[in-house]
Amino acid sequence: MNGRFQRAIALFDAANAEDPNQENDNGIAMPKELLYAQRMSAMLARYASEAPEAVQLAVRAQHIQRWKIPRRDFPMTLPGYKKWRTTLYGFHADLAAKLLQEASYDEETITRVKAAVGKHGLNTNPDSQLVEDVVGLVFIEDYIAAFAALHPEYDEAKWVDIIRKTWRKMSERAHQFALSGQVRLPEHLASLIGKAVAAHVAGTNAPSPAG
Repeated sequence: MNGRFQRAIALFDAANAEDPNQENDNGIAMPKELLYAQRMSAMLARYASEAPEAVQLAVRAQHIQRWKIPRRDFPMTLPGYKKWRTTLYGFHADLAAKLLQEASYDEETITRVKAAVGKHGLNTNPDSQLVEDVVGLVFIEDYIAAFAALHPEYDEAKWVDIIRKTWRKMSERAHQFALSGQVRLPEHLASLIGKAVAAHVAGTNAPSPAG
């Protein structure tokens, strides 16, 4: 890739390397958000190697310095959760834009990356949808098992609902990729993933209510 792309990735990674939270990756402790960013890029390369440069940048900055806006700073309610998420979207997008300027990117590319990182136009912006696809695929492969371990109180119905919500945000292309064997599905959750997918398909194919 070109020099400014490499500079931008280096800046993103340096920012995420400041994460005080560590996660184990094959026996090696890494800053949590740096590892997440690298997993996002690796998944994009597997899933959509033809992705435009703006999307490659956006997936690397998806969670940039996420620890600086912790969930605990917002009310532990559904509106509080939604406020936290939208605040994060803006924070990630603005920080990515600042670092892209340092890497000498043009305003058109910066605007495009900001839109994708900020989840603008999920139903109409192909860049945003591609980023969301990678988010879902990485969650299924690398994070759903650990999330399950944190919530032993969740019953099957709760898990099917969580997985179904993730599935609903992904495109049909991402669905096919996830089920093709190219994504590692946690064995103990595979049956729940199957049930969630079946519930999603049933809901999608259900007739619309009249009126």
